[in-house]
Amino acid sequence: MSTEVAAAALDLYRAHRGADRPVVAVIYTHSHVDHFGGVLGVTTQADVDAGKVAVLAPEGFTAHAVQENIYAGSAMMRRAGYMYGTVLARGLRGHVGCGLGQTLSTGEVSLVVPTVDITETGETHTIDGVEIEFQMAPGTEAPAEMHFYFPRFRALCMAENATHNLHNLLTLRGALVRDPRAWSGYLTEAIDTFADRTDVVFASHHWPTWGREKIVEFLSQQRDMYSYLHDQTLRLLNQGYTGVEIAEMFQLPPALQRAWHTHGYYGSVSHNVKAIYQRYMGWFDGNPGWLWPHPPEALAPRYVDALGGIDRVLELAREAFDAGDFRWAATLLDHAVFADSEHAAARGLYADTLEQLAYGAECATWRNFFLTGAAELRDGNPGSSGQVPAPTFFAQLTPDQIFDVLAISINGPRAWDLDLAIDFTFTEPDVNYRLTLRNGVLIHRKLPADPATANATVTVGDKVRLVAAALGDISSPGFEVFGDRTVLQTFLSVLDRPDSAFNIVTP
Repeated sequence: MSTEVAAAALDLYRAHRGADRPVVAVIYTHSHVDHFGGVLGVTTQADVDAGKVAVLAPEGFTAHAVQENIYAGSAMMRRAGYMYGTVLARGLRGHVGCGLGQTLSTGEVSLVVPTVDITETGETHTIDGVEIEFQMAPGTEAPAEMHFYFPRFRALCMAENATHNLHNLLTLRGALVRDPRAWSGYLTEAIDTFADRTDVVFASHHWPTWGREKIVEFLSQQRDMYSYLHDQTLRLLNQGYTGVEIAEMFQLPPALQRAWHTHGYYGSVSHNVKAIYQRYMGWFDGNPGWLWPHPPEALAPRYVDALGGIDRVLELAREAFDAGDFRWAATLLDHAVFADSEHAAARGLYADTLEQLAYGAECATWRNFFLTGAAELRDGNPGSSGQVPAPTFFAQLTPDQIFDVLAISINGPRAWDLDLAIDFTFTEPDVNYRLTLRNGVLIHRKLPADPATANATVTVGDKVRLVAAALGDISSPGFEVFGDRTVLQTFLSVLDRPDSAFNIVTP
């Protein structure tokens, strides 16, 4: 998922298969960063622009890649550190894997905009003499996703929709809830379309499955798993059970439990069931007592006082810990730490409790969350760790996407009383945007430049200059301001920088 690791992988391939094998195409199966972030490790933007390398992706890829990795990217990156255990020591009491793979790579994340959009199932393209047939699978493991098939090799790639574990319907790092009904349907379509002419099926993670009989069994069990999760969750929620209650009682059928590739090493039945409930019913479970609760920092001291003070809470938590009721101990200690974040005994016992929950977890991402929380309780918040989007990543954004990013960066309360209009004229591409900021809301529209009604007019050489300006650099060549320059400075002054190192397990 980073350029350095992708380049190393290509070097390894060429060391064993020959250096005279140029890259002529890149296929993005879907819009998650680990499936495109290393692209500049295997090709260059210049070769793509020159037509030497084709980049194929499912329709809607770029928009979804931006929405997930830029719009909510900082929050997702922070939570991804928990999910993947990036700061944990490797070993029996620390990081042992991520369930889907061993770990994330660090390094520079890149993006090259696709040159070929795949738009329909059955579409075929021949790349360097190799025919490829595509199956669209939107709204499954990613909003934009597709499978592809090599007729000559009788080989089917299932992207990330059929891996050797139960996947996430809502990843713990945060994302849109995925649709298990659509997921199941596209697996059925893949079986019907390709099974009779396939000798091997593989995915973007994990190992291949060989032989038609085993392929059909594997894909059918994966299909049945997602369908069962969907249908039975809906059955139970229509009987009045909440997501938490359904998750507690839910079991897969025995035949699926025996197929170890359906186990929750990455996703889990528990959080997937809650995700399905959320998809259909939202965050509110219908109980009016939970409609307007206090937030954690206000709720915690009330609980601690009601239970007789923090020493009594720790006593009860120790009893729960000794009895093996680590879930109840964690609940008590969460309140204790949010009531007094510097209480050493509360932090220590809470860390011990999270470690016990981790050691009992089949799901690697649960283990990593528990252990990362324990580590931060003991050692403090280490800050953000992970991938760094390259400047070339931002260069691929459209002006509309850049202005969307600016809009969600506006500090609304600081901008309540502002009423500004700024024209941004791009020389490449030749287009003008009118930005208005009022009521703390930034709106952008394609309109002809009109200095008479704009507080300021900005001429921007290219999109990269606009990104640089958003970060505070408005003095370099390629960025000229006409009119009231202080208006632009006022606008830039109400842009917030995201915090990718916020606290999670402490207030």
